[in-house]
Amino acid sequence: MAIVTPSVAVHTLPALAPGDTPYVARRVSSTTFVGRSQELGELEDALAEAAGGRASIAFVAGESGVGKTRLVDELAARARASGARVLSGDCVELGEGELPYAPIVTALRTVVRSREAVLDELPPAVRVELATLLPELADDARGQGAAADAAAQSRLFEALLWLLERMGEDAPILLVVDDLHWADRATRSFFAFLGRSLCRERVLVVATYRSDELHRRHPLRPLLAELEREPRSRRIDLAPLTRDELALQLRDILGELPGHDLVDRVYARSQGHPLFAEELLAAGLDGRGALPPTLRDALMLRVERLSPAAQQVLRVIAVGQRLDDELLAAVAELDRPALNEALREAVTNHIVAVTADGYYGFRHALLREVVDDDLLPGERSALDLALAAALEARAERDGMGVWLAAGIAHHYISAGDQPAGLRASVRAADMAEGVHAYGQAAALLERAIELFDRVADPEALAGADRVALLHRAAIAHQLDGDSARQEAVAKAALAVLDEGGDPRRAARLHELLADAEWHLGRGEQALQTTKRALALLPEGEVSRERAVLLSGRAKRLMLRGLFTESIAVAHEALELGDELGDRTVRSRGLNAMGTSLVGLGRVDEGVAALREALALADEDGGRWHLTSAYLNLADSLYLSGRTRDALTVLDEAADDHRAGIKHPWLKILRAELATESGEWQEAAEILDAMPRGMVGTGLLNLNLRRAELALGHGDHDGARAWIDEVTGIGVTVDEPQFTGVLGAIRAELERRGGDLGAARHAVQDALDRFETCTDDAARLARLSAVGATVEADAAQRARDLGEGGDAAAALARVEIHVARAEAAAERMGPPEVAWLLSARAERTRAIGAPDPAAFAAAAAAWDELGRPYTAALLRLREAEARVEAGDRNGAAAAAARARETAGRLRARWLMAEVDGLAARARLDLGLEDPQPELGVVSDDDPFGLTPRERQVLELVAQGATNREIGATLYMAEKTASVHVSRILAKLDVRSRTEAAGVAHRMRLAG
Repeated sequence: MAIVTPSVAVHTLPALAPGDTPYVARRVSSTTFVGRSQELGELEDALAEAAGGRASIAFVAGESGVGKTRLVDELAARARASGARVLSGDCVELGEGELPYAPIVTALRTVVRSREAVLDELPPAVRVELATLLPELADDARGQGAAADAAAQSRLFEALLWLLERMGEDAPILLVVDDLHWADRATRSFFAFLGRSLCRERVLVVATYRSDELHRRHPLRPLLAELEREPRSRRIDLAPLTRDELALQLRDILGELPGHDLVDRVYARSQGHPLFAEELLAAGLDGRGALPPTLRDALMLRVERLSPAAQQVLRVIAVGQRLDDELLAAVAELDRPALNEALREAVTNHIVAVTADGYYGFRHALLREVVDDDLLPGERSALDLALAAALEARAERDGMGVWLAAGIAHHYISAGDQPAGLRASVRAADMAEGVHAYGQAAALLERAIELFDRVADPEALAGADRVALLHRAAIAHQLDGDSARQEAVAKAALAVLDEGGDPRRAARLHELLADAEWHLGRGEQALQTTKRALALLPEGEVSRERAVLLSGRAKRLMLRGLFTESIAVAHEALELGDELGDRTVRSRGLNAMGTSLVGLGRVDEGVAALREALALADEDGGRWHLTSAYLNLADSLYLSGRTRDALTVLDEAADDHRAGIKHPWLKILRAELATESGEWQEAAEILDAMPRGMVGTGLLNLNLRRAELALGHGDHDGARAWIDEVTGIGVTVDEPQFTGVLGAIRAELERRGGDLGAARHAVQDALDRFETCTDDAARLARLSAVGATVEADAAQRARDLGEGGDAAAALARVEIHVARAEAAAERMGPPEVAWLLSARAERTRAIGAPDPAAFAAAAAAWDELGRPYTAALLRLREAEARVEAGDRNGAAAAAARARETAGRLRARWLMAEVDGLAARARLDLGLEDPQPELGVVSDDDPFGLTPRERQVLELVAQGATNREIGATLYMAEKTASVHVSRILAKLDVRSRTEAAGVAHRMRLAG
């Protein structure tokens, strides 16, 4: 239902039959809110939750004209009455959504124009970002015009969220965005950001969209699929009004109770569609006689009743959509009095409405579409050209803004003026880049490229040749995070470029192509691309292209664990960077070199290089280089065993306002360190607040941390779900920082589930994906230790089952894993040494002689590194070994320490394992609240087994079935089954095979 307009319209009705009483509509829309009580109540509940600090997004969906706007208008009115602050903006149907952030800017414009106090509190970094969209804030902003980077749009979004959060402290915020189906790409990206970032802000976002507009490939579909399944999102579908609700609507419009015949006729024609019902009455037919067959016909009836001047004004507004008096006067070809009269007529008849900021637009979008569809091609082209010329004149007078540029380009393209459209599209792309709307910029540039073969002298019009535009478009896709389009456009540019004639240009494009290939998970291909690019340049040439290629290659080699080669390439990049005086190249080269040096054990050298890279990145204002330096410095310190120092670096990054917003990877690393340090609550809070729309290696990295924490808590189903979600990404990535961790987590998950074959495959698959010459000792050592644990389980199980051959094979594989761990620990890095000690301890278990001292030494090494959970796992092994050796006091002490850590961390799986061991071996852990479900243990048997159950266990250990047990011990098969179930429970094992293994190890069976 449309927005209520206070004025009254009386329409001429068709002739009535004798005795008929005419119905006269007093207004177009009902002033009474009709129906939708349940939907309104749900939205009011969401607003109340927002006021209490639980932010959310609500989507109101329905067909055109079903009443979406009327519902949110009612919500807005009630929100204002309750003291909430209402911000609203509409998406505009202009081409492919070419007005960046249109509804967001509109919503915030009133805040800026009223110079609210909150604007005086803006931190400098936030003010700079907001000034990108709201130039009124630029007066006091510093650093405006910083170089664009991949995080620029994210920084803008963080600034917008900061503003909403701060405004919400004064009053709850209702942000309404109408017609989301017309949203531009940047606005859709902002919604994706809100969906993953809103948490405790006092903000409710309500967006309406036409469900009947969303065709299969509509760009809004993926966003809705992502957001509508989130717990903080809800979708409200509006159905047509019922007959009774329609009767209430007609009663208010007519000012009297309508007769049943009128209600029946209007309901039959409109099918409860409120806008259709309104238009049937507004057309002056009151339901009698032949009604318009479609809503379009009903709308056109009202338009055609207007004067020619008013209809001309409607045509201009239909093409321009939102126009002020000046633009209307310039295009409508009416003198001022005639224009005023035409506008008054259109407003009085409730076809045009005036916005709060003085723009004219149609009362409902369907009215605009009807008028626009009725235009002849020549009429529309002429109006587009006139509007483009009027907007050009305004830009010359007031300066070119992003919306003006987009509007000019749209109207020239729509008018078919291809030369002007090419020129205007490139200019609009310039403006879009300025507000970090990189997706729009890329689309505009690609549209300009399509026009190159259709116009004369395109390079003069564009100010650049085809390759330059393709290069810019590829960079825009890169900044927008669309690596697939970045690759395609870069290849298109290389296809038309004479590489031999312009090798430097070709080198720049190859580096852009390599970046896309890398982010698409094709690391080796990316390295080959940079190699080809370097070969294009004259040997020994000092050029920035060579320096950039070398620094990029050094980084990629570092990420693949090829530290020695990375250092050599980084040295070349540094020499060139110094010759060129290029500090950015030096910062990138030092970043790769420093990380590689730490990876090779030269920690102090590496940290010094990373600190210099950090300082250079800060001086140059390169936000991503600054973030990358912080990230690699903290990660390198952590991998070298200096976790406290790593946390200090992350604290520096968090306090560094010069770094702008904090990159998600910094937060993920913080969660990783919190997990390793035993601060699991902090890790959970960080991970729960992480973006849900991450992709590629970012999502892989995030899910690895989620899975690791879930594994620690004993949530094995959750860990498997996180891993499975990114398996497809994992198989295309060959960076040890991902493949090594993924293999280790999956192997431990499968091992705990008893599938040792799958666990072995996970380890081997990860090892196969490592470069044979990898220098990444930290990940290699971890994977080797996990492999040794898996094979120790396999050797133990094989001995329990009497399968000597399998036991020998498992032991041989253990020796290989230990040898690999020894090689990884050659540089004596503390984490690698701790993994080696763990692997060696597992070897003693594999040979059937578990050494408590070996497990205790490994646990102590992990304690020294401040990683309590890994230490507790090894103390469980130590306790098991001491039980087997008959050292019950030592076993109890080790088990108690493991149990204390498990309890503090809420590590449920580890708690259960320790408690199970304590119950089986009658260990007193000194728990104040022992687990009641473990039962009372008999004093006659350390496991609480009765003599009869010992007899049954003997036979189970020999592999006897229940039937064979019953025949041997002269009992029923069912009775034998009951005994076996009790034994499994007392031993706290899950299968007969595990029970047999316990019986052999604990000498309960011959």
